Amino acid sequence: MRIGPCRRMAFLAPNVVHTQFGRSTHGLAQKRLGGKNCVLMRQNPYGSFFKSLTDFAKGGTVKMSMQVAEKHAVLGNPMEADFASQGLATALVGLGCFWGAERKFWEMKGVHSTAVGYSGGSNAQPSYKEVCSGATGHAEVVRIIYDPAIVSFGEILDTFWDSHDPTTLNRQGNDVGSQYRSVAYYSTPEEKAAIEDSRDRFSEVLQANGYGPVVTEVSEMPTFYFAEDYHQQYLHKNPWGYCGLGGTGLYPLVKEAAAAR
Repeated sequence: MRIGPCRRMAFLAPNVVHTQFGRSTHGLAQKRLGGKNCVLMRQNPYGSFFKSLTDFAKGGTVKMSMQVAEKHAVLGNPMEADFASQGLATALVGLGCFWGAERKFWEMKGVHSTAVGYSGGSNAQPSYKEVCSGATGHAEVVRIIYDPAIVSFGEILDTFWDSHDPTTLNRQGNDVGSQYRSVAYYSTPEEKAAIEDSRDRFSEVLQANGYGPVVTEVSEMPTFYFAEDYHQQYLHKNPWGYCGLGGTGLYPLVKEAAAAR
């Protein structure tokens, strides 16, 4: 069975995991990234996650169902509804592996629901396998439904910038490919301005500390396609699951500078 280039698609001996250091080890591996600890890989490749990979890989061109659970596994709110009529707003961002990225946002106060999926590509209803091939051009994204009376779009952006390295093109840590690109989508001119302003302020801090320029894509919000259900709230369902995210640790300097103005 041939498996594509996604970061989670390495089949290993039992109880062996890959680490960020490029070698294998036993048990769970952790590395401190951006001031936060992330578990890098499930300890047992024969668990339910790998069964899911095997299931969809067997079918070749057969697409998996994109149906998802009715309720959010953590927040208990609907995964899909007429959110706008409830006074809720939508944000859509990509910052690498969507498993860890989704958790960053469902933990925020004022967030009503989150979902992971695919956006910015060339065809409708792509499967995970297709996206991982790089042929469709989609990014792995998180859709955030939030209450703007409690949390602002600017605070959503704070979490976005703080949680990944926006200077690495098509890569976050060991996760390499265009589907892992840094991207922030907007639906109004005000949101576009907020993204660009926060990007420029963060870029100044990053370059002053030896990083390259920010390569985050800023685009009008495209269609969002739900990822397969087993991806939704993955780290809640699999507490020791893979998380490849790690911020630069420098975004707090942007907030300090803004507070000092």
